[in-house]
Amino acid sequence: MKVAAIQMVSGTRIEDNLEVARQLLGQAAAQGAELAVLPEYFCIMGRKDTDKLQFQESPGQGPIQDFLSRSARELGLWIVGGTLPMATDDPGRARNCSLAYAPSGESVARYDKIHLFRFAQGQEDYDERRVLEPGAQPVRFELASRDGHAYTIGMSVCYDLRFPELYRALAADVLLVPSAFTYTTGQAHWEVLLRARAIENQAYVLAAAQGGVHENGRHTWGRTMAVDPWGQILAEREEGAGVVMAEVLSNNLRGVRERLPALGHRVL
Repeated sequence: MKVAAIQMVSGTRIEDNLEVARQLLGQAAAQGAELAVLPEYFCIMGRKDTDKLQFQESPGQGPIQDFLSRSARELGLWIVGGTLPMATDDPGRARNCSLAYAPSGESVARYDKIHLFRFAQGQEDYDERRVLEPGAQPVRFELASRDGHAYTIGMSVCYDLRFPELYRALAADVLLVPSAFTYTTGQAHWEVLLRARAIENQAYVLAAAQGGVHENGRHTWGRTMAVDPWGQILAEREEGAGVVMAEVLSNNLRGVRERLPALGHRVL
């Protein structure tokens, strides 16, 4: 199964971001991808944290969800829409929500980011709890590929990457990590965390990232990549908008798990 991780450098205008996303999704489809993953906040990177609250959507309603559904249907793709702000009962807080769409355009899974990022160093000060409400449940969905194989797809977002127990609970064949890692934390930990999650779960990891200097001045790490169950990097893009293509092989997945049956050796 061919898969695509899409890297963007999203700005402050939703219309512009959706146009870029559509072009990149089209490139992925043209290269034979069946599953394409957009980065965290592909739709909006505001000038300040509270900007995202202006664009909150309700389930099944809104231009961002309409875009994802329409793109999946028109391109014949499974699309995981990075994240978008989803409304809560508190108008001052949203959920950071990742939605999966089947090629029919139907929304088949919703994951709300569980772990909220907090980091302070020098001029950098991030605390997602100021405007976000955490999710609570791990989410996965089943994907039947054109090659006749079925894959379990595990959903996560960015800072979740630091919490291996989430990925254990997902017990998936392909782990998705749409992200907007900061340059500082990404430089230190991004690659090693992605490869660790792949190795310990004997799963493919598809990590779609924001990568570059944004209109709001923020610098994201990028390095969108695909990693195989042995921890090898299959494909990678450093910075700038683009598509990272890779192939998920069911026989490779099965072979790694049979040769080294670590998942069956767990005690705790």
